[in-house]
Amino acid sequence: MTDAALLSPQRRREIFDALRRGTVPANGLDAFAVGLERFAPAIDAELAAAGGGQGVFKAVRGEYGCGKTFFARWLQEHAKRQGFAAAEVQISESETPLHRLETVYRRLIERLATAECRQGALRSILDGWFYALEEVAIEQQGLDPNDADALIQATHALMEQRLVEVSRTAPAFAACLRAYREALASGAHDVAEGLVAWLSGQPQVGAQVKRAAGVKGEIDHYAAMSFLQGLLVVLRDSGYKGLVLVLDEVETLQRVRSDVRDKGLNALRQLMDEVDAGRYPGLYLAITGTPAFYDGTQGVQRLSPLAQRLHTEFLPDARFDNPRATQIRLPGFDLERLLLVGQRVRDIFARDSAAPDRVGRLADDAMLRRLAEGVAGRLGGKIGVAPRIYLKKLVGEVLDRIDQFPDFDPARDYQLTVAEAELAPHERHAAGVDDIELEL
Repeated sequence: MTDAALLSPQRRREIFDALRRGTVPANGLDAFAVGLERFAPAIDAELAAAGGGQGVFKAVRGEYGCGKTFFARWLQEHAKRQGFAAAEVQISESETPLHRLETVYRRLIERLATAECRQGALRSILDGWFYALEEVAIEQQGLDPNDADALIQATHALMEQRLVEVSRTAPAFAACLRAYREALASGAHDVAEGLVAWLSGQPQVGAQVKRAAGVKGEIDHYAAMSFLQGLLVVLRDSGYKGLVLVLDEVETLQRVRSDVRDKGLNALRQLMDEVDAGRYPGLYLAITGTPAFYDGTQGVQRLSPLAQRLHTEFLPDARFDNPRATQIRLPGFDLERLLLVGQRVRDIFARDSAAPDRVGRLADDAMLRRLAEGVAGRLGGKIGVAPRIYLKKLVGEVLDRIDQFPDFDPARDYQLTVAEAELAPHERHAAGVDDIELEL
């Protein structure tokens, strides 16, 4: 686990900016992750398998507010430190329907990240790949590094060898990469940029750009999955162990038309089968969803083959959950776990405070407990849905004020108010009442 002391000041600022907004930070999650330690050994073993060329599938279940998105980002950060690329795609009816895998692919490329590049990493990955191919060509064939034409020809030949399996189903992938390399060599950087955009699944790429690669139209459902195969080859040859892809909020399938829902469930089943069949070596595919999605009549249970693949027997005592299972469940928050998160956040915050001693004294454990109980009380006593609002209030309404105002004392000057407008739907459902004020 990453110690808070290893986080840079910029990363700490980004963490607290996200918590003030009530969102999950993109980085630095190990510093205040609580309850995920039990999953780490199994996750590490699965990542090692993916790094060895296997495909891995993982289903994560948890109630609203229990930290599924947090887990997804923790998994990505954990994987990037081990040499993987990672991407998170939120499934939605309008923008990223699961049955239209070309949209999933496009969002994947938009959010593709590595330890060196936090988003939109495709261009840097491609450039690194061609550099690696040039190094191989120079070493194997004794080429002159200054002979640009010979290097281009040699790297094209190596590229065709590496992508031979992909080219059988998606010859446009290799054709686009070849044209991209030639455009860079000739200084046609606008064409190169356009080809990367087309390879990324972006619509409305100009015809002139596509003619440079001899491709037409846009990437469709079937080509997108072959392009994903190609991406995995490029990643492996570039020194990355593989790709972690998280499909978040797949439970949105329950709220779409029945025909769209069935198409989405079938697409998920196909993805699982293709991962198992070895079509995507190096891919760690994870999905997140609510128990209702896995167990309800409007979710996985509508498609018997998918339900069979995902079925996992959970014992009443969560202590005996198997982290190696295809489906794992995240533990709900209780008061003690929420307090531990609050303590870690407070301690990280104090590192950059002008008055760290005052932060620790005024935001002591007793105050953190009162705040947690107050937030939970506003949400119908349901601790499990309280973490987001709790951390938002702790950072934005308590710690920030302690840091900025020398005469601010939360025990005297602060009253917790939770407005309906700041609540997510599941939090409003838990609250079930109008705005109230709770004294700390």
